[in-house]
Amino acid sequence: MASVRRDENGRAAAEDPHQSSPPPLDPVSEEWVTALTSQGAEYEQACARLYGDLLRIAFKELARRHDRHGLSGQELEDVGQQAAADALLAITRKIGQFRGESRFTTWAYKFVIFEVSTQLGRHFRRTRGVPMDTEDWERLPDVLGAGPAEESQARELASAVRSGIDEVLTDHQRKIFVAVVLAGVPLEAVVAELGTNRNAVYKTMFDARRKLRLRLEADGYLDATTRRRS
Repeated sequence: MASVRRDENGRAAAEDPHQSSPPPLDPVSEEWVTALTSQGAEYEQACARLYGDLLRIAFKELARRHDRHGLSGQELEDVGQQAAADALLAITRKIGQFRGESRFTTWAYKFVIFEVSTQLGRHFRRTRGVPMDTEDWERLPDVLGAGPAEESQARELASAVRSGIDEVLTDHQRKIFVAVVLAGVPLEAVVAELGTNRNAVYKTMFDARRKLRLRLEADGYLDATTRRRS
């Protein structure tokens, strides 16, 4: 006899007609899930094969971000290998959460891309430190992209930007903006130092830049008509 699902008060609960079951796995995803939930040699071979794939994606992601981290040689190898190893561990722990809403490889590669960010942040904290409080205001004209011919105007604009940073940004926005823009701290290192995530830092930088632009427009340093419409 079929069992009847009941609510917390013991009454028969109506089935939700909108609740759908997970889609069937594609053959490749099903093969991965079966192997990674097995034991013995099959499991070990699947882990070794997956680690190789994760390592390839890790180095591809590191190459994409090279301009931001500048790592090479053994440093690059260490970050890539650790990212792949940690991603493999996370995947094998969470394999039961894979529902087949995407291909297994798509789901798995998200783990290694996340771990690349984590490992870069840890690497910079460990080897170079994170100068969150460094305020090298002399760099600001260079950051604004001024050449020798525009040096005077750039310094005037830099002064206005500095005033805006001090007057319109919150302490949190100021700390992140100064670290990223003035100190040149890699985004991953800021994320690791603050114990936050990339989206939160991106949002903070977006809000800070928006506030500064509005301030510079109000003071006549930027033309409001050139602002992109959202």
